[in-house]
Amino acid sequence: MTTPPFMLRQPQPVQAPPNTVYVSFSAEIIPHTTESLIATLTNLVNQGVKQIYLMLSTPGGSVMHGMNLYNVLRALPVELITHNVGNVDSIGNAVFLSGSKRYACPHSTFMFHGVGFDINQPMRFEEKFLRERLDGITSDQKRIGSVIAERTKIEPTDIEKLFLEMQTKDATFAAGCGIVDDVRDVQIPAGSPIISLVFQR
Repeated sequence: MTTPPFMLRQPQPVQAPPNTVYVSFSAEIIPHTTESLIATLTNLVNQGVKQIYLMLSTPGGSVMHGMNLYNVLRALPVELITHNVGNVDSIGNAVFLSGSKRYACPHSTFMFHGVGFDINQPMRFEEKFLRERLDGITSDQKRIGSVIAERTKIEPTDIEKLFLEMQTKDATFAAGCGIVDDVRDVQIPAGSPIISLVFQR
């Protein structure tokens, strides 16, 4: 009996991507954490994942990178669910509001404050410098305020008060004004894929 010159391989079944992937992000919003989160989520979209469940806790960070995250996450062709699992502060609120569905754990908080800038060394302040910085601050606050106004039931005058008074609000407040759809704990079904983003501190 003649051995055939080659063996026909049976085609392997293509494994379907998971319907929902849980992603944990607990970090400051700075360049490398922003890039890592975008890369992770876009990779999941490219794999065909239909729903991303983002478990978020952040002290805030860069307004520029937070707005970048908000716009990219809103553009992804996937259902994005955001869940506050600790505290969402500052520009983190804009990132959180990118979710099409939004939840908060019962003991989580949301902190709002105005935009500012840090000074790490002695500097001479002149009118031109101060006007430029003030223009930047008011522009950033307007951008963040417009996101909050569009995505929640909070009135513009109340948003200004949140910025001026640096207020921390609980999950009940968040549910009452449309920041979240419901207050609940995260429940991850057994066997669900979980990605935890870990960054050096």
